[in-house]
Amino acid sequence: MIRSVHRWPGLFAALLLVLLALSGSILSVFPAIEAMGAPAQSEATLSVAELASRIQGVYPGVEQIRRAPSGKITAFWFDAGTPGGAVIDPTTGQGVGSADISPVQRWLTTLHRSLFLDDTGRIVVAVGAASMLLLAISGIALVVRRTGGWRHVFVRLKGPLAGRLHVEIARIAVIGLILSSVTALWMTASTFGLVPEGSGPPPFPQVSGQGGFSLSQMQALHDTPVTALRDLTFPYPGDLTDAFTLKTDAGQGFVDQGTGILLAWLPLSAWDQVTETIYMLHTGQGAVVLGLVLGLLALGVPMMAVTGTIMWAAGRRARPRLRQNMGAGQAETVLLVGSEGGSTWGFAATLHAALTAAGQKVHTAPMSAFAPDRYTQANRIIVLAATYGNGTAPASAKGFLDRLAASPARPIPLAVLGFGDRSFPAFCGFATEVANKAQARGWNTLLPMDTVDRQSPQDFARWGRALGAALGLPLVLHHQPVTPRTDSLTLISRRDYGVEVQAPTAILRFALPDVPLWRRLTGFGVMKFASGDLLGIVPQGSQVPRFYSLASANADGFVEICVRKHPDGLCSGQLTDLQPGQTVRAFVRRNPDFRPARGRRPVLLIGAGTGIGPLAGFVRANRRHRPMHLWFGARHPDSDMLYGEDLRDWAKDGHLATLNTAFSRTAARSYVQDALRRDGARVAQLVAGGAQILVCGGRDMAVGVTEALADILAPQGLTPARLKAEGRYAEDVY
Repeated sequence: MIRSVHRWPGLFAALLLVLLALSGSILSVFPAIEAMGAPAQSEATLSVAELASRIQGVYPGVEQIRRAPSGKITAFWFDAGTPGGAVIDPTTGQGVGSADISPVQRWLTTLHRSLFLDDTGRIVVAVGAASMLLLAISGIALVVRRTGGWRHVFVRLKGPLAGRLHVEIARIAVIGLILSSVTALWMTASTFGLVPEGSGPPPFPQVSGQGGFSLSQMQALHDTPVTALRDLTFPYPGDLTDAFTLKTDAGQGFVDQGTGILLAWLPLSAWDQVTETIYMLHTGQGAVVLGLVLGLLALGVPMMAVTGTIMWAAGRRARPRLRQNMGAGQAETVLLVGSEGGSTWGFAATLHAALTAAGQKVHTAPMSAFAPDRYTQANRIIVLAATYGNGTAPASAKGFLDRLAASPARPIPLAVLGFGDRSFPAFCGFATEVANKAQARGWNTLLPMDTVDRQSPQDFARWGRALGAALGLPLVLHHQPVTPRTDSLTLISRRDYGVEVQAPTAILRFALPDVPLWRRLTGFGVMKFASGDLLGIVPQGSQVPRFYSLASANADGFVEICVRKHPDGLCSGQLTDLQPGQTVRAFVRRNPDFRPARGRRPVLLIGAGTGIGPLAGFVRANRRHRPMHLWFGARHPDSDMLYGEDLRDWAKDGHLATLNTAFSRTAARSYVQDALRRDGARVAQLVAGGAQILVCGGRDMAVGVTEALADILAPQGLTPARLKAEGRYAEDVY
């Protein structure tokens, strides 16, 4: 619900909000320019009486003197029936510039206030301000939900760049955007008389009927400093029943033109002060620095519009269209989906269609939208949950476990189906956690938790038969995985290792895919990647992709992976048989959590076997010579020292600070975790100093590394789990 409230106003109002934000940001600069251009007031104690006398001496027909919050003083007069106006130098009373607002500022002001549509435009602008307020409030709620509560609102974000930028900008700009939108709505309401007006001037008093009293002798004007002046209006020429009207920061009143006596005075009311404060907050008039800050924050709106649209488009691509998707309150079956890359949504669409065809009313939504209070007609809840990384929640399941823990159990049976890859140590780890916590909270079980390995249609169909039996429905699930759009990669070189120890391994380098010029210029559909991202390859005879960690980035000008041939390995066998000139079809999956963090702090790279791939890519890209320390384990230095010459060269030229190796098929016989223990003191010192740890390789190696680091860091009061929570320990394990 919150996501919909945030998404649709943002999409529909994006262009209007960008226009208002940009015009408002530019307008915020004018008060600063005005303040810098205002004539300096040499006499700090100058009174209104002295200022008015000087101006009247130069312009005898003066009718009004104004002082802006910036300090700029303007005067307006009639000379032989011709109106005039000028910016005044208070030390001389002489005009030093035009009183007219610049055409650019006037044009921008009209655009910002009413879009050149008068009252209709003001209403449209008010709708835009209301949309901005709604977006800001719902955005805060989404950030809180995504990060797991108010305590974690400012934690380091993970995920695609567009999403991270969107939230980071929102974190900074949200207070300013709320302030600007609220004050804009108030000012519009005031324009249309929807809020009470201020107290206004006091009742006009009885005057002396005389004139000609010297301005310099008027006590009320003499007691008012220029710095407090807002407006002094002169009596109408020749009208002895009129009086001077004096407006200051403290209030307004009337001064007799014949006696100089203050006849009536009304202090500024609390309501007037609120109204003027709102005007100041919105325009920056009288608060130049605040105005510039709000104008700067407004520039976040175009950025959030762009990143928000990218996120929306990516979400639309990731989720299939669901026909007859019932509302949460009307559905008999609630289907919740936790997906990272989008493949689990495909399975959800197949299940949704099959249940709908069987006569069920089905509501399908992301796990992040879990709201059991809304499932008033539901007979069952089915959760399809993938696992991201090392057992964490995927993108569309953020906050699910927190809401599950906060919600009392309902008498609604619940089933959990996990999606993952058995070669990973945390196979269906998140789904398992969901099932365990639901059981602990007292939710009834519709089916025992089950799993789907590597997007297997056969596993899914088997589970579907069990679900159909539990529901008493003839449920048959025929799912065809959708392969992402791929590019053709041509192999340009290969380096072979490991033949002597019966572990054939190759470093395969492919040319970047050839794309049309228009795609290169626009960036549309261009393969973009960094070291540590994953290259998905669909082998011939299969629909399920295999993933390999990338050892290169776009900037390197090639695509590089390390592949070890596994017995009966379909994809690894095809890849290691490739010869230069031959091609494969591939796509990139982003893996932004596995890469060096920004900054200059040291990085500990730990890997074994083909796990050296992304680590070598990080070192290759280390042109600023950030301290990178590599611990690498292999079988034998003569047979499978992957990137051996490169690593030695990088150690010489500063790309790599230290190179530490361990070999399991030599007389010394050691593993990478043994090398870490050997260098324990240095490792502990680096980690205590803020170093980041990146581990890549087989799961047995990763377990050994974790155990070694736990022992090494214990005296420091640190653990691998704590480092992971701080974003300083990441694994890419297979």
